[in-house]
Amino acid sequence: MKYCVIIPARYQSTRLPGKPLIDICGIPMIIRTYQQCIKACPAEMVYVATDDERIKELCEKDGIQVIMTSNDCLTGTDRIAECTRYIDADIFINVQGDEPIFNPEDLKRVISNLFKYPGEILNGYCEIGDEQLFRSGSIPKVVFRPDGRLLYMSRSSIPTNKILGYEKAWRQVCVYAFPRKALEEFASVSEKTILEKIEDIEILRFLELGWEVRMIKLSSASIAVDNPEDIKRVEESLLTHVQS
Repeated sequence: MKYCVIIPARYQSTRLPGKPLIDICGIPMIIRTYQQCIKACPAEMVYVATDDERIKELCEKDGIQVIMTSNDCLTGTDRIAECTRYIDADIFINVQGDEPIFNPEDLKRVISNLFKYPGEILNGYCEIGDEQLFRSGSIPKVVFRPDGRLLYMSRSSIPTNKILGYEKAWRQVCVYAFPRKALEEFASVSEKTILEKIEDIEILRFLELGWEVRMIKLSSASIAVDNPEDIKRVEESLLTHVQS
């Protein structure tokens, strides 16, 4: 079973235009994400998928394999699906380009679970230990069956009690593994599905199409960069790590 790792990198971000090129402690974010990936698997298995020449040139300058995709992809997962045309692999692992300090051990764990759950969609999660994150609309929260299969994912504060209080919750960690067939079916839909569009969460399209999604417990080290405040959090984490 052949796999590859793809980092989607779109220049036109709604909240942070040019996000993949944002400097984080002297290194562009997309390069930092790539550097974390190659700590977990061989560099020849890692690609950046983009629609922007500036990102392409930056990556190629660092010796990174780049696949140019169309600029009308509905989502990052649609961009991954386009890569199935160019890469001979059975499983396509998506590591979000805005996760510059994700834990390489998490990628290793996802790779190891490919063989435990062949043919299944995998997605990472970790426990939320902070009510502020629980209330954040930028962080997808997950609820799942005891066996790890996803029930639902939402930007709302779930699960909650009768008085909408915070007791225990989990959030998505943006590492995914998609069988080729799942991506082909995902991309066959010409517009976002109803729940996917409302929540702006791509994994919901798979649920709406009838696929099971297996949630894999990962570390809580990752910080997704969705707004300027997140950049500050990432830089503080990097500086703390250096100092320690």
